[in-house]
Amino acid sequence: MNACDRLDAWVDAAFDDEVAFLQALVRIPTDTPPGDNAPHAERTAELLRGFGLDVEAHPVDTREVEAAGLQSITNLVVRRRYGDGPVIALNAHGDVVPPGDGWTRDPYGGEVVDGKLYGRAAAVSKSDFATYTFALRALESLHEPLAGGVELHFTYDEEFGGELGPGWLLRHGIVRPDLLIAAGFSHQVVTAHNGCLQLEVTLHGRASHAAYPSTGVDALQAAVQVLQALYARNEAYRAITSQVPGITHPYLNVGRIDGGTNTNVVPGKVVLRLDRRMIPEEDPAAVEASIREVIAGAVAGQPEIRVEIRRLLLARALVPLEGNSALVSALQRHAAAVFGEPIEVSGTPLYTDVRLYGEAGIPAAIYGAGPRTVLESNAKRADEHLVLDDLRGATKVIARTLYELLGGRG
Repeated sequence: MNACDRLDAWVDAAFDDEVAFLQALVRIPTDTPPGDNAPHAERTAELLRGFGLDVEAHPVDTREVEAAGLQSITNLVVRRRYGDGPVIALNAHGDVVPPGDGWTRDPYGGEVVDGKLYGRAAAVSKSDFATYTFALRALESLHEPLAGGVELHFTYDEEFGGELGPGWLLRHGIVRPDLLIAAGFSHQVVTAHNGCLQLEVTLHGRASHAAYPSTGVDALQAAVQVLQALYARNEAYRAITSQVPGITHPYLNVGRIDGGTNTNVVPGKVVLRLDRRMIPEEDPAAVEASIREVIAGAVAGQPEIRVEIRRLLLARALVPLEGNSALVSALQRHAAAVFGEPIEVSGTPLYTDVRLYGEAGIPAAIYGAGPRTVLESNAKRADEHLVLDDLRGATKVIARTLYELLGGRG
């Protein structure tokens, strides 16, 4: 039996334990907001130590966390060194959006039905806490000499941009791997993703009684003009195309509108929050300047309207870095062998924490437990679930890939 067969056999033998581990993680809420995620990290660390793994807990200063609109973050790092050679990090995030309405299963139940595990973050991305932990354990079950090391980076700030997750670990010099594999969400190997700019636009007018509208300045009418200008620009984005497979064109979404005080009051203030997805070929500074210009132009004829624009998030796109080819080809080859079908390399319109490793010059690829598309798993929607065969297969792929890249000879 060769090394890949032995790795696969260990994963199969330990799979019930892997599922139980994931169930335990799903059963502890990590809704963000509010973002009280330290309790999940504490439980995760306890479980990892039960597997004989030394765990470093890195709590982020409360002032930084609260300034970001969250409550608590503790990032976890596990380091395993086997000899001289590259350090390969495996990163997954534990924070997730709240479950919302429409569930037919308990979002924190971790219930298994018809080969699927249901729960918020079951697919994205607590699943890869399990994938990566058990791939590491499978690798070590071989007791073979290896060249290099493996790190687990389990972080808790992806939903708010990652700056207090991987960004914080990198800025503080706590981690500096040579290669990165990050939480996946499809059978494809992803090497590029969109960037994201989020802005808060506040339009200030002057409130007045609806019976005397001429005494006020209607901020909502100004907001309508801004919206029309933004959506017109959104249509124009269709003509800008990316050369990265899996990524189409830029787009813009206004996801939240707040304003007014009562039905019989001319609105004196309206707040818009917008999300602008940037393809890898775009310059974020130019994109932001253009959006600001569109907004200013929309209200230019209304001198009594005052506009404030605040940047909420700037997540740069991920582009492939030199040095990731061996990682990508190993993932492709082993995934094809495990799943019995060709595995593509592509980009994704999502944005992830992986960009922070890319900005630090660390070659990366995104691969882990997931369906063929994000939509199949209901990620971030009601009844999110993970097909357990995908978890089993991805664990084997990661274990095989680690073995190959660390110089395994079996």
